[in-house]
This record gives sequence, structure tokens and C-alpha cells, in this order.
Amino acid sequence: MWLLRMLLFALILFLIYTAVKYLLNSKRKLELAHEQKRYYFWDDQDNVRKNFLITYKGVLFEGEKYLGTTDNAFDVVSIFIWPHNTSALKGMVREDFLFIERKITEAYPTAKIDWKSPVKEFMHKTASPGDEIKDHL
Repeated sequence: MWLLRMLLFALILFLIYTAVKYLLNSKRKLELAHEQKRYYFWDDQDNVRKNFLITYKGVLFEGEKYLGTTDNAFDVVSIFIWPHNTSALKGMVREDFLFIERKITEAYPTAKIDWKSPVKEFMHKTASPGDEIKDHL
């Protein structure tokens, strides 16, 4: 009888642990935010080789990080971003992409952010004349 109670107690602890682990899972949070068309940034900043994922307004973006040198340290110096599904970009405006860039810059302040097609062409086409001057300074 004592052994049965211990097994039941262990089973209850295991179920609680599994439920908490499921609720705190970052990948699940990303999928939920994607379904709800909210912003979510999923990244392992300690692992430079691992790409990050961003969901915003129902569009899933992937970012590839590249390590390089800054003035006083090794850090992420370049990031390439692309959408997983280009047809999902319908309705997005320049400010949406600038918002994503700001959020990435918060995590990686020394990185230069480059978009892959078709966002790259859209950003260059919709850039205001003052932006070109800032880019060359």
C-alpha cells in the first residue's frame, strides 16, 4: 500500500512538471503568437549558430546571425532576415518592417540588418530621400 501511494505521488509530480514545462515552452509561445497575429521574438542569444524566429502580424520571419568583430569584442555583426511565406506579406507596410528592425536592434545593437527578397526591394523602393543620406553617413 505504501509503494502504491509513493507511485501515485510520483505520477502527480511528473504530471505537474510536464504541464509547467509545456506552458513555459518558448516554441509553443511562438506558435500561439503566430496564430493570434501578435509579435513574438524567439531566440537563443547564447548560440550564434542558431537562427531566430520572429512572428509579427501573422507572418513568420527567420533571421540568420553572423559573428564578427567589433571594436572591443566578438559579437553578432550581421543579420539576414527573410519571410517564410511571401504571400503572407500582403498588407504589411514599411513601418512594420522598421518595427521588426528596431526589435532586433534591441537584442543585437552592433548588427547590420539586411532583408532578403522581396522585402529588400520593397524597403529600398519605399525609402524616403533622407534615409539614403543617413545610410551613407
